[in-house]
Amino acid sequence: MELACPTCTSARCLFSVLALSLILLASCTSSPIGSLQADSLSRRSAHLKMDQAFLLINNELHHEKLAIYWSSDQCHQCLYQPLTITDPTKRRVSDIAVVDTRHSITLQINDTSGNIEFCRKHYRFREFGNYSLWVKANHSNNKNVTCEIIINQNPGYTNLPIVVAFLIYVAVFIALAMGSYVSRLSSVQNWLYKQINPIETDRLINSELGTPSRADLCSQYAHQVTWNNVPQRLRSLDTFRGLALIIMVFVNYGGGGYWFFKHQSWNGLTLADLVFPWFVFIMGTSIHLSLTSMLRKGNSRWKLFWKVLWRSIQLFLIGLFVINDNYCHGPLSWSEIRIMGVLQRLSITYLAVSVLELLFAKPLADPQNRMCFLLQDVVLFWPQWLIILFLEAGWLCLTLLLPVSGCPTGYLGPGGIGDFGNYPNCTGGAARYIDYLILGEGHIYQHPSSNVVYKTTVPYDPEGLLGTINSIVMAFLGLQAGKILLFYKNQHKQIIVRFFTWSLVMGVVSAILTKCSTNEGFIPVNKNLWSISYVTTLSCFAFFLLLLIYFLVDVKNVWMGAPFFYPGMNSILVYVGHEIFENYFPFKWKMQDSQSHVEHLTQNLLATSIWVLIAYILYKKRVFWKI
Repeated sequence: MELACPTCTSARCLFSVLALSLILLASCTSSPIGSLQADSLSRRSAHLKMDQAFLLINNELHHEKLAIYWSSDQCHQCLYQPLTITDPTKRRVSDIAVVDTRHSITLQINDTSGNIEFCRKHYRFREFGNYSLWVKANHSNNKNVTCEIIINQNPGYTNLPIVVAFLIYVAVFIALAMGSYVSRLSSVQNWLYKQINPIETDRLINSELGTPSRADLCSQYAHQVTWNNVPQRLRSLDTFRGLALIIMVFVNYGGGGYWFFKHQSWNGLTLADLVFPWFVFIMGTSIHLSLTSMLRKGNSRWKLFWKVLWRSIQLFLIGLFVINDNYCHGPLSWSEIRIMGVLQRLSITYLAVSVLELLFAKPLADPQNRMCFLLQDVVLFWPQWLIILFLEAGWLCLTLLLPVSGCPTGYLGPGGIGDFGNYPNCTGGAARYIDYLILGEGHIYQHPSSNVVYKTTVPYDPEGLLGTINSIVMAFLGLQAGKILLFYKNQHKQIIVRFFTWSLVMGVVSAILTKCSTNEGFIPVNKNLWSISYVTTLSCFAFFLLLLIYFLVDVKNVWMGAPFFYPGMNSILVYVGHEIFENYFPFKWKMQDSQSHVEHLTQNLLATSIWVLIAYILYKKRVFWKI
């Protein structure tokens, strides 16, 4: 019986505590609290959905019909979209409009012919709110028109469930941390151990009066030898991987229905856009550490190549046949199956970076015998860097110079209503064109995030072929982090300084490429394109985040990496499992109100917590799924 049993027991209580807490979250945040209850009733009567508000149009222009258009601030250089038409001579249902609340919008009020623009109004509506737009004339000739938006009924604070959930999780983890600390106290351990097994305790106490047996000494010595021979594993890497994975699971499950937990429509970043590149980054770090370790053990490069190839094939096939939306639509259709995807891109990236490492990997000299010079951890691996720069040059040439029929050369826009509707079918430019030529339109992702804001109608794959080049670059930057960890092994200050330097360099490159703007730079940050600025920006974040986790977990040992460490140790199982069982209980159930953030957030957080618990149990059972 383990002495640390109380710690394990308290950790296993995580699921039940979180489940109870999240149920309380649902009951507390949905209870009648002033305007929240009235707001909920108003929302249901108006049939509003999430990210929508209710707008009543009051037209006081005499005998003048109004055509009202709108455009989101998130939609760069977009055509105005029709909202409603009003008639002052009669009150109609069309005078009631539903407006978008994800971002600030601009309302344009014209006459129905479109020749006269009366006014424009820029406003940020709040979700489930009730507003009125008053269009008034200061003179009888309707030439001087004013537009005013007033709040009929204060919208509820829809972000309240996030605050409550955050406080619940903080309280749970503080309680678990305190319980773990108390259970490690010797006095508490002795008392608990005596309560659990008093006979064994008495035997241990009595054995102190005699001489330990030879068997005991041998057992103790064997344990010591085994412990000393176990290679030290960097918990920070598994913690980093687990953090990226758990956020990925949460946003894939819906992120509580909040727009900022979903992928950005085109240029820019949300939380959901961070995690996949981080996962690719830490995969590159692990590639260097694992291959270096196996080469030191005497494994041949050719043998390791076949192992890498087989693993890549397995990843690709799992992504193609197991995690694929087509199986939900009946028998597998070869004419419509999506060829690329998350695991498919990971498999190609893993294969490319691993082969690059096997071709040029060299044994590291002893730290005491090394020549110290600037960028030594880069210069020594110049052939790899040369190939990576060549690949990046290829991406730039294809992206900016490849002619695409009907589209401007070097087009990086979303198409649809973007760019004032001039290039509706040019979504992604060369990236989509290459996928269309090689994969075929039926094998490309049919519902890209760009159709939410930019109303695109053509398929586009955010995990397409051209973007995979920059995925390889991202993994190689993670590989560089692994080189730093080995090159400066046990030199914590050197590792931290170089992580910070790399983060700073990547940040400067991103600032130059983007001109510190979302849409006006040379190459904007774009997850759909996996643009080079997207790679440098996320690498900047990744180096800095890894620096923090490495410092806290492996240097200072003030954090053991929980709970992210456990799913990080079983990342393939958690990712594949959460995709396969997404629509099954207890990960999903039928909601009473499908437009409630409270229910969505409760469901998504509980499902994510269950996977953390599963990963923890498997870790304690020493069950790890590796391919």
